[in-house]
Amino acid sequence: MVRQPLTPEQIAAGQRVGAALRAARAGRSLVEVALAAGISPETLRKIEAGRLPAPAFGTVVCLSQALDLPLSDLADIWLADLPIRQAS
Repeated sequence: MVRQPLTPEQIAAGQRVGAALRAARAGRSLVEVALAAGISPETLRKIEAGRLPAPAFGTVVCLSQALDLPLSDLADIWLADLPIRQAS
């Protein structure tokens, strides 16, 4: 199976999620949150900066738990402004 390129809307959705994660991290260091989520700091940096707009579901789940941010909130952020509910 070949993965289709992300649409501009999906890239924007990933950027919104990255911004939300950065905001939820608040005063905690990037390294602290990345280690708590079991990912590399560089991966978290890319997600927050929007350079990795469609991280793996497991990564999002682990970040959600590490930040005590409901997964449903992240889903709502991803779906906001998408013309149709699209899978990436």
